[in-house]
Parts: sequence; structure tokens; C-alpha cells
Amino acid sequence: MQPFASSFALFQRERTLFITTLTPCYGAIKIKKYRDPVHSCTNTLMYPLAEGRRVMVDFKRFPSPDDLLILLTVARLGRFTAVAEALETTHTTISRRILALDKRLGGRTLERSPHGWELTELGNQAVRAAEIIETSLGALTSTLAHDADPLFGLVRISTPDGFGAAFVTPALVKLQQKHPKLNVEMLSATRKINQNRSGVDLEVVVGPIDSSRAQTIFLTNYFIRLYASPEYLATKGTPQTIDDIKDHNFVSYVESSLQVAELGHRSSQLPNPAAIFQSTSIFAQVEAVRRHSGIGLLPSFMVWGQPGFVPVLPDSFHRELPIWAAARAESLRSMAVKAAIEAIQQEVSERRNELAA
Repeated sequence: MQPFASSFALFQRERTLFITTLTPCYGAIKIKKYRDPVHSCTNTLMYPLAEGRRVMVDFKRFPSPDDLLILLTVARLGRFTAVAEALETTHTTISRRILALDKRLGGRTLERSPHGWELTELGNQAVRAAEIIETSLGALTSTLAHDADPLFGLVRISTPDGFGAAFVTPALVKLQQKHPKLNVEMLSATRKINQNRSGVDLEVVVGPIDSSRAQTIFLTNYFIRLYASPEYLATKGTPQTIDDIKDHNFVSYVESSLQVAELGHRSSQLPNPAAIFQSTSIFAQVEAVRRHSGIGLLPSFMVWGQPGFVPVLPDSFHRELPIWAAARAESLRSMAVKAAIEAIQQEVSERRNELAA
């Protein structure tokens, strides 16, 4: 997504330039009449055709580039509320602009589904045009600023908090340092692929893939294992078999709010423990184990290289889970989203020893 306000004003001032950019097949453009396109009703252009004939083009017939770019953002995020937040406007304004675009194009660009807003065939065509406008605006803005950096705007990403802090955050910080005009919003969410439109450009998700309209990119596998502090084991004893877990306190996710069952105690085939400490935050779980609360079911990369965490039953129990990047096709065509995925992949590749710890 690009910062629209300044680009829109620039588009309105330099609209003839963008007609040249967006319709190169017509060749050079000759202006016959021209006044301010925002206020004039006599904006016309002369297009020289191959046969030497000329045709008049009235700007008023064109859909608003502002509305096309808003539609592009809806296509990527799927929810009007998320679009309003990203563009710093209101839900009502987004709805009004989409209705105006539908009226101009003569049909609906969006249809509501049980999972959020989806593009119609007309909407897909309009989004393709919006992507060309976005690219052209970005190129012109960079030219005027004497800046060749093509990445700017906002990328919204949801990710599990543990993997997000350990891998996604350093990857995106490095990316942002290379591209200072790129903004990042990262939301913590430990879940499988969301069947509903989630209001983000990119989801990082855990576990087996269910059917989804999103496209998925495999990032890595990681392991969850049992850990305890040396002090806890010295006091309570070290389990020798899986059945011994029933005599110990256990640290894990809150089962009732867990969206990825494979991360919880119930799906682990471990016996019911003597007592439990549960949290929706993996960081709280790690801290609880560190402070001798009990045996925790933790991602290995969260405690890799840290003193105070002793593997429990390392030869008897572990679980391997995949992590994926998921996004809609409209988002994957964004240069910023593609760059974010590549940055995460690079971070994972450079630190595979931690994930396999």
C-alpha cells in the first residue's frame, strides 16, 4: 500500500503525465484543450492513431484513481475497517468511495462473502488498473524526490508472538533499515490460516494447512519440546517416563482460547498434570518455566542458548510443526509484501540451527 494523499494530489496536478504512462500503446499525447481536471468540464486530449485519425478523450469518463487505489487496498486487506485504519479515514468514507467507483464502472466491484469482501470479475479488472497506477505513482514520487528506492508505504503482518519476536521482527527491522520509507504494523496472533479476511497483507501461521483462498509459502519447521528449570527438577525430581508428567506442574497455552490445537497439552497425548499454569502468551510461559513453575511445552528456539532451561524427556517426546506465510494474490503482487516475505525467508535461512535446536 502506498501513502495516497500526496500521490493523489500529484496525480490531479499531472494527470496528462499518467495518461501517457498508463496508455503507451497510443503513442505521444497532444493536448487540445486543458484546464484544471478537478474543476473543468472541458478536459480533452488528442490521441494520434495509426491511420492518422484523432479521437477525443474526456477525462470525466475515467474512474477516479483515488477510488481505484482504495479498491486495491480493500482487495488486499479484505475489511473496510482495516482499510480505514491503514488510510487514516473512516469506514463510511471507504464505503462511499467504493459505491462511487461501482457507479462509474457500471457494476459491482466487490461482493460480501462469509469470509469478508471478495472481488467480482469487474473488481479484478479494476484492481489490475489500480496496480498500474500504484506503480506509476511510486515511480514518479521517487523520481521527484531523487530517490530510487521503490519500497515505501505500509505493510500489515500478523504473526505468532514467539516466532514474530524471534524471526519476523529482526527480518523486518533489517528490511526497514534498507528502505526507510517502508512502514510496518505487526499484530500478534497464534493461529492457522484465517478463513475470514483478516485485515492484514500477510499472515504468518502455524500448523497444518486447511483449505483457503490465500496462497501459502512454506517458511520452516520448528520443534516444541518439554523444558524445566534446574531448580524445579531438583525440587520435584526429573520425569523418567511420559507417565511421570502426571506428578508434575505443567506450563502451556490456555486450551479454551487456543486456535492451533497442536500447541496445547490436550493434543500432546501427555497425561493430565498435577497442576497447571496457562497463558495465551508464549513469553509468559517461558518466564513461568524460568521461575520454576513447572514443566513447559515450549518452542526450542525460544530457549535456545539460554541457561536455566533443561530438556525433559528429550528422547521420548517432541513435536515438529510447520510455519507458513499466507497472503491473497492481490497482496503478493505488492513489492513491499514480496520484500517482507523474502526478508523473513532470509532470516530463517541464516538461523536454521536455532529452529532445529
